[in-house]
Amino acid sequence: MKKKKRKNDYFALLEELVEYIQKAASFLSDTMNDYNIEYLSSGTLDEMHDIEHSADIKLQELTSKLAREFITPIERQDILAIAQRIDDVTDAIEDVLMRLYMYNIVELRKEAFEFVGVIMTSTEVLMKIMAEFANFRRSNDIRANIIKLNSLEEEGDAIYMRAIRRLYLEEQDPVAVIAWTEIFRRLEGCCDDFEDVSQEIEYVLMKNT
Repeated sequence: MKKKKRKNDYFALLEELVEYIQKAASFLSDTMNDYNIEYLSSGTLDEMHDIEHSADIKLQELTSKLAREFITPIERQDILAIAQRIDDVTDAIEDVLMRLYMYNIVELRKEAFEFVGVIMTSTEVLMKIMAEFANFRRSNDIRANIIKLNSLEEEGDAIYMRAIRRLYLEEQDPVAVIAWTEIFRRLEGCCDDFEDVSQEIEYVLMKNT
């Protein structure tokens, strides 16, 4: 039986925010695996924006709740910091799709798919962390998964370095070089944003355990 959410269950709200990352990451992955620039011009961006907008509404719900209530399971500024970092990831994923459209990218480079793989794995790890976060004082898995997220960020750094080097060695079109440099920067930024969430969570663990 599904547990009924308590009125002030901020952990559940944070978990719901991460679910929007999962939706955005899956949508990005699906779009890239069946990529067609024409689809981006005919509603795909709107679908991604709907996910991002829904995440913003959920963030506002959490923020409003914090403003109204006096008792919180951890310090309210820590809840807000984690929530904002989570929302940053959703925003960053949407931004990748926007850049593909803005720069009229017709064909994807292989490293873009490698980045999406890291983003999808990072999403899974973050979902595991948030599923345990309400029990952070007793959980042994959260710290292990934080380490995994940090390792995935390092993997993103390695992909970025390799991708930029190959781009500048092989691509002759200066417009393509400029466009893909920015797209790779945005993809690597997604990996950084996941690590930022994990750092906020780790800070809470240090303060409260």
